[in-house]
Amino acid sequence: MALLGGERLKREKGVYGKLFFSTLKLSAGTFGGGFVIVPLMREKFVNELHWIDEQEMLDLVAIAESSPGAIAVNASILVGYHVAGCLGALLAVLGTVLPPLVIISVISGFYGAVRDNAIVNTAMAGMLAGVAAVICDVVLTMGAGVLRQKRLLYPAVMVLSFIAVRFLNVNIIAVILVCAAVGAADTVFRRHRGQFHRKAVKRL
Repeated sequence: MALLGGERLKREKGVYGKLFFSTLKLSAGTFGGGFVIVPLMREKFVNELHWIDEQEMLDLVAIAESSPGAIAVNASILVGYHVAGCLGALLAVLGTVLPPLVIISVISGFYGAVRDNAIVNTAMAGMLAGVAAVICDVVLTMGAGVLRQKRLLYPAVMVLSFIAVRFLNVNIIAVILVCAAVGAADTVFRRHRGQFHRKAVKRL
């Protein structure tokens, strides 16, 4: 890879501070759940800092989504560990959880007073519209990454997973497990096929 490896990144000056304050700013400016932070992390760590490449980011997001817990926290742990090891994961998590912890603690003190406020409710409705747009961007970005692999299997899995969850009410855990099994089987198949091809070439 042309990108800096994790060990080298840990030696880069100020990497821990950059990691902490980057996740802190991303978390402080994120509204609408964990999916919203994904494109922001991609923009920061892939396009701006070049700490992670596009495919690695997609892999980390897939793991974060498939793991129990909040996706924002899971993604922060994975990105932080990938960039700067265990300490990087700890700093990334702290940067991610501090803003919502402080904001929710403050809001909970006067939530009853603003709960039925028309202006607050309208503002929240506007934020939801923005969140929906950002989530659509996440879907399109990740979907484009799948399609760029130019293999029919993965788009088919993507479409069938959507149908199973949206129309057939299949449990999402079952869908994730089946998709993981399909991906693992495809990897094993391609490796065996590659080994068979290399042996055939040697015989020739």
